[in-house]
Amino acid sequence: MSQEQQMDETADRQLDITAETCPMTFVRTRLALDRMQPGEVLQVLMKGEEPRRNVPRTATEQGHTVLEMVELPEGLTRLRLRKGPA
Repeated sequence: MSQEQQMDETADRQLDITAETCPMTFVRTRLALDRMQPGEVLQVLMKGEEPRRNVPRTATEQGHTVLEMVELPEGLTRLRLRKGPA
């Protein structure tokens, strides 16, 4: 399955941080969320245990909602976040 097939087209924006390491995984996620309107959905494709733990936790702490977190083949995780109110 290609990364394109693993991304869900229903998200307002998509971000692939599979090549990033912490803390850049959340920095890139936060920058993407900052450019979005409240209520929009960001889908993040990430790889590894550290971003799988830290990105959803930090997003929640900043007022965003985790809609879905799905484990994919090859150690990938697809995370869907709804941007919280400004």
